Amino acid sequence: MKFSVVVEKDRDGFYVASVPELSGCHTQAKTLDVVMARIKEAIQGYLEVVYTDDLNSRV
Repeated sequence: MKFSVVVEKDRDGFYVASVPELSGCHTQAKTLDVVMARIKEAIQGYLEVVYTDDLNSRV
């Protein structure tokens, strides 16, 4: 699966990454490399929760 990631730099110098397709999926970091690693983790976590919630609702 591929998602669009929006990365912006805030006024304090932090990179802020979000995934428009996944409401509430965002993170921040001081470097671009770290923010990209963190957003990948955030996407994984988001999808795990959605998948688990979906499975639980079917039981």
